[in-house]
Amino acid sequence: MQATRIPTISATTAPRPAHRDGNVLRWLAAFAASLIGDSVYFLALSWAATRTGSAAQAGLVLAVSSVPRAALMLGGGVVADRFGPRRVVIGSDATRCVVILAMAGLLAVATPGLWALVVVALVFGAVDALFMPAVSALPPRITGPDQLARVQGMKGLATRVATVAGAPLGGVAMAVGGEAAAFGVAGALFAVSLVLLAAVRVGPLPGDDRAEAKAKGIAWRDLVDGLRHIRRNRVLAALVVVGAVGELGLGGPLNIGVTLLVSERGWGASGLGWIVGGFGAGAGAASLLLTVRGRVPRAGLVLSCSLALGAVAAAALAYVPSLPAAVGVGAVLGVVAGFSGALVGALLQTTADAAYLGRVGSVMTLFTVGVAPLTYPLMGAGIAVWGLEPVFTVSAAVSVLAAAYGLASPALRRAELPR
Repeated sequence: MQATRIPTISATTAPRPAHRDGNVLRWLAAFAASLIGDSVYFLALSWAATRTGSAAQAGLVLAVSSVPRAALMLGGGVVADRFGPRRVVIGSDATRCVVILAMAGLLAVATPGLWALVVVALVFGAVDALFMPAVSALPPRITGPDQLARVQGMKGLATRVATVAGAPLGGVAMAVGGEAAAFGVAGALFAVSLVLLAAVRVGPLPGDDRAEAKAKGIAWRDLVDGLRHIRRNRVLAALVVVGAVGELGLGGPLNIGVTLLVSERGWGASGLGWIVGGFGAGAGAASLLLTVRGRVPRAGLVLSCSLALGAVAAAALAYVPSLPAAVGVGAVLGVVAGFSGALVGALLQTTADAAYLGRVGSVMTLFTVGVAPLTYPLMGAGIAVWGLEPVFTVSAAVSVLAAAYGLASPALRRAELPR
């Protein structure tokens, strides 16, 4: 059998600015298509689960998808480093496409029970655990290190576009053709992502040969080796702590706290939309600034200061007296959150050894999608007992601790992005 030739980037070719590089733009379009497909899929899954079972059963279907994703995330990083992120991301995207299109076909001809939705949710969550670390390890292989901050800004813009476009697209699909059409649209978007990813050219990085040499080793040792790599590198160790603790502090106010705030103030669904829209606009502005500027001097220091400012904004949300003020604070929070998140990603990708990029990314992703959501019920219960102001303040204090740790770390405080 003839081996498939993987498109590569010549090591001697000077990289173009990321926003003018067709190769980077293909990766970005694939990432955006995948995110929109995710939104349509989750909307279709929740609607199908609600129509098939009770409210509690529907909640169970949605919850089971997160279990394998969180449980297998670190293993997904090992797989990405062992076999190469491009190979893993294409394989996982192809699997998602086949599974979701098969579900669309099944819904078109029959009415499957809740068990079918549970199976799809489990498979999708497991595949996501492979896809997410792999796709985050690709940027250093498709552009120069001096362009990674710009790529993170472009990634943030794509995320905003996907957030705005995904739910309406899924709603239109369900209105026209029901759950089968919505699953079909999601599968088609994954197919588009797959085609674009197959056309992305990748280049080798120093350390890739070591990762390939370990492909026959023991996976558990690879995972432990990745954790040791983070611990030994002072910038990486501080980044993981700052990113994880900062997410623990800001995740609750942004995801559940704002909803409870709007409910208590009586601002209604439109008020929630305005605050979320302000946050999205602020995050989009930060992403656009990074896309245009391309580099942030003294990135480690700016990261910690941004996180501290975000903590202040998060605490202020609970004290603002009017909806316009809350929208303004939400916009400020979006700017600093978008900025700090992009800087964490860029610094991780420029600091980690190429052989460990998948594992380093999986550790950070585990905290953002696996650990941080566990704080949401705690925050809801805390608000019910003590009220909005004390809980928002405590959550902000957690993020302040993360910022203080970053400022106290000389290695992170002096960290710079490549010129």
